[in-house]
Amino acid sequence: MDWDDYTERVLQCVEQVPRGRVTTYGAIAEVVGAVMGGGGPRLVGSVMAAHGGPVPWWRVVRADGSLPSSHQGEARLRYLEEGTPVRASGNVDIKAAFFRPEL
Repeated sequence: MDWDDYTERVLQCVEQVPRGRVTTYGAIAEVVGAVMGGGGPRLVGSVMAAHGGPVPWWRVVRADGSLPSSHQGEARLRYLEEGTPVRASGNVDIKAAFFRPEL
């Protein structure tokens, strides 16, 4: 698998997610994996950790709607600013906010 191509496709998926919506590491892995022939949520997480700064990284969450604790403060502010549905727990309401990217 070509790492640069995989990285570019992951970032393309993240850029598609509209304001107020989110996608998951797993959804991106499915979309990119269908084209690239592999990769999973952890690989998507690695791409985001290394290259996700310029894209709306806060719009990519875990399947339960949570983010790593190191991201929660800034992400929460962005969710409020964008009107992203958030549960009382602080997690994003996946049912209300989910967006499936395409390639």
